[in-house]
Amino acid sequence: MNRTARLVCLLLAAVVVLSLPLLVPSGALLDEERNRLLEEMPDESGWLTRLFPAAMAETPALAPLPLDFSPGRVADAQAFTEAGYTDDSITLTLETLDKDNVVWRVARVTVSDPSQLRTATAGKPGSNKLALISSMAQKNNAIIAINANYLSNDPVKTSFEYRMGEKIRAKYNSKKDLLITDELGDLHVFVKSQKEEVEAFEASGRTIINAFTFGPALVKDGQVLTIDAEYGYNPNGREPRMAIGQTGKLSYVLVLAEGRTKDSQGVTHQELADFMLSLGCTQAFNFDGGNSATMVYNGGYYQQKSRNNERAQSDMLYFATLAGPEGTP
Repeated sequence: MNRTARLVCLLLAAVVVLSLPLLVPSGALLDEERNRLLEEMPDESGWLTRLFPAAMAETPALAPLPLDFSPGRVADAQAFTEAGYTDDSITLTLETLDKDNVVWRVARVTVSDPSQLRTATAGKPGSNKLALISSMAQKNNAIIAINANYLSNDPVKTSFEYRMGEKIRAKYNSKKDLLITDELGDLHVFVKSQKEEVEAFEASGRTIINAFTFGPALVKDGQVLTIDAEYGYNPNGREPRMAIGQTGKLSYVLVLAEGRTKDSQGVTHQELADFMLSLGCTQAFNFDGGNSATMVYNGGYYQQKSRNNERAQSDMLYFATLAGPEGTP
């Protein structure tokens, strides 16, 4: 049989097979058999794609979340395990390390879209309203959530703060470091909140989605930073600490060093910086520690904490799924 005759036969066969769903009860034709036939047919000139566009189309990507304060999509309750969570849009692995009298809680997160890295506030952004991180996590359908920088706890409001693309205030603080997340989901750290560097960043065409004044910055461009001995938040004391780092494109690590317990003495800022570098972070930043340090997973705490001693705070950072339905719990 010559090539032309073979193509005619294959075309007739495809017409018959693809018309079967209209002639027989639903479910009589398996999708995989139809797809197998389509894959075997030559389509050098694109005629098959034009003839059966729906059948040849790739599975559409999951829609991103809006860049606003709406909650994430509802997670699959069956996908949560002690080791983490996985669906078509997010992979989370959890690990506890016990080293040198310190208990480390490590959460590695990889997402498919930048919109899955989100923040939430207890009330109107910039207000003094407080809420438990665990409550905010449930309200926003968080896969995993951590405290951020407790932005309402700055009585003189001398900080540069954005949340979900909304500017809360833009005052530069020469004594504190700054973390910015952009529209690509990348982390950027600025030592001592340098105004010129931030303005150059905005002029480059990047968009500020979130900005946090706190710190210290721990890792910048793959290099561990030497922490200023005069930096706030007891830099040389062993305290509970919370940090976020980026390890690759849309890949992050959340780290909580437990402290003030019989099992864990806490860490200094420099020890935290060294640990974040050891995890492969190219950028890393310290968030509010002490009793503020809170990591919530699947409705509970991934640490030695209870609701009785959780501190109410103004804001959190969390990761959400794209795969679930919209809505709140």
